[in-house]
Amino acid sequence: MNFRASVICLILAAIISFGTAFAHLACIPIGTQCYAAQMAPEIIIESAEQGTYLAPLVTIFVSAIFVVFGLYSLSGAGVIRKLPLLKFGIYSIALLCTIRGVLPLQFWLRYPDEIGSTAIIYGVGWLFSGLLLFFGYYSIQKSAYNKNLKSDS
Repeated sequence: MNFRASVICLILAAIISFGTAFAHLACIPIGTQCYAAQMAPEIIIESAEQGTYLAPLVTIFVSAIFVVFGLYSLSGAGVIRKLPLLKFGIYSIALLCTIRGVLPLQFWLRYPDEIGSTAIIYGVGWLFSGLLLFFGYYSIQKSAYNKNLKSDS
């Protein structure tokens, strides 16, 4: 994969992360239907119905995590400054996304009647994001390593 394609992979992963953060935040004004559509835990849906602070606070926290994921993607692409523990962060996020993506798929293969199409779609999205992060950053690191080897010789 060339350098430009790697950067595009990481920027696409960032867009997915920021879009996911926005989608979660949209549940705060929309309410119960949004939380249910996004398969939030029952306690969060009940909090939204009752108007307690649990649902919006958890939503803000989860959205902040997705924003951090997006920032690490942009940092890996070189769009923003290098964030602390960038390599560890990118590969950890990629691993988490990949595992989160594989879980519903393997569950669907074992128990096809017990998992809905929405869970499969979300799983594929997570898997796609994880692979974008991993291969995009790996390729950038490989390009930088090869460039250093050429400059040393």
